[in-house]
Amino acid sequence: MTTFRIKGGHRLSGSIEPQGAKNEALQIICAVLLTGEPVTITNIPDIRDVNKLIELLNSMGVKVTKNGPGSVTFQADSVNLDYLQTTEFQEKAAALRGSVMIVGPLLARFGKARIPKPGGDKIGRRRLDTHFEGLEKLGAHFEYDAATQFYQVTGKKLQGCFHLLDEASVTGTANILMAAVLAEGTTTLYNAACEPYLQQLSAMLIRMGAKIEGIGSNLLRITGVKALGGTTHRMLPDMIEIGSFIGMAAITNSDITITNCRVDMLGVIPQVFQKLGIQMEIKDDNIRVFGNERYEISSFIDGSTLTVADAPWPGFTPDLLSIVLVTATQAKGTVLIHQKMFESRLFFVDKLIDMGAQIILCDPHRATVIGLDRQIPLKGIRMTSPDIRAGVSLLLAAMSAEGTSLIDNVEQIDRGYQNIDKRLNALGAKIERL
Repeated sequence: MTTFRIKGGHRLSGSIEPQGAKNEALQIICAVLLTGEPVTITNIPDIRDVNKLIELLNSMGVKVTKNGPGSVTFQADSVNLDYLQTTEFQEKAAALRGSVMIVGPLLARFGKARIPKPGGDKIGRRRLDTHFEGLEKLGAHFEYDAATQFYQVTGKKLQGCFHLLDEASVTGTANILMAAVLAEGTTTLYNAACEPYLQQLSAMLIRMGAKIEGIGSNLLRITGVKALGGTTHRMLPDMIEIGSFIGMAAITNSDITITNCRVDMLGVIPQVFQKLGIQMEIKDDNIRVFGNERYEISSFIDGSTLTVADAPWPGFTPDLLSIVLVTATQAKGTVLIHQKMFESRLFFVDKLIDMGAQIILCDPHRATVIGLDRQIPLKGIRMTSPDIRAGVSLLLAAMSAEGTSLIDNVEQIDRGYQNIDKRLNALGAKIERL
């Protein structure tokens, strides 16, 4: 187990560029299975989850050529479907939540796919019904073996359909979309997720020869084609990392410029942090967060307490609620954090309370943060990273705290943040990897 030792209380300065988007990468890399022609992807983040997925595809027979930092060419012209029956496949796929998105492409191109129950963050129930109900609607036969915990779909001839998704699942939409592009006829997906990740995936599929209408909305119309070709694709900067850096600058009272942000694809993220009183300047494609000696949480128009809640896009992403929560601990005022999607994602606040934060955990989904207005600094303690986003939130808290903190299990942070200690140390942080 790896540990971070953080000496808190240091102001940061300088500029930092966000990595490629983790959540986009997992979809885009699975999409290379839809064609036997070369697909070159750039701005790939060098993080554990993405590297594990690339390794999994390589083990399946996909040719992987590294062209340079963040650039990889994939060619899935000799996929070994027998590998899906092996113990090695079970172990590798089960360790990675994103592996579920190989199902749609494999089903569409080869008529069958199987996947073990995937792992990932322990943040609450993350059902897969939406994925397989959509694939069944396209004509696939679904089986689940409770003994082995394997999901399997088969279907040699997928047919277009109308399908109303029971939830706007990002990965579920991606899986169904990737299957539908090679189905016969027209598929209409209603209540589809419309996150920038899906917009990017759709744009890439269109360059490969797919026919997709309604990109950016919750109503997608896909006209199936017989085959897809190769393409090149550049991934967006990671919006979660951008939000993390905004919160980091505020809580450490630092003047930071975040470069190459693709501000047009950030949705409400900057506005939500501005509601916490954080001063920033958006110019061209850069976000400058000024040193905020004090930042005051706004109220609603009627004077009631501000609530920050997650919602499907274009609402606020759930992956940044933990960052907002930590950032609010040193603001002036009160905010209610409402995590609707996952029932275990707020449990990390007990560590913040141990550090001196004033937080009331109302229930598994809601926490009230009473900002300390920098009058009482957090204090360093030893803690453990429970998942990617909570881990980074604890890291930000430790960077703002008095004294030294230790964070164990930082492999969780490494799953989603590329060389985070080195990059933040370049700004003036004091993070040592043990």
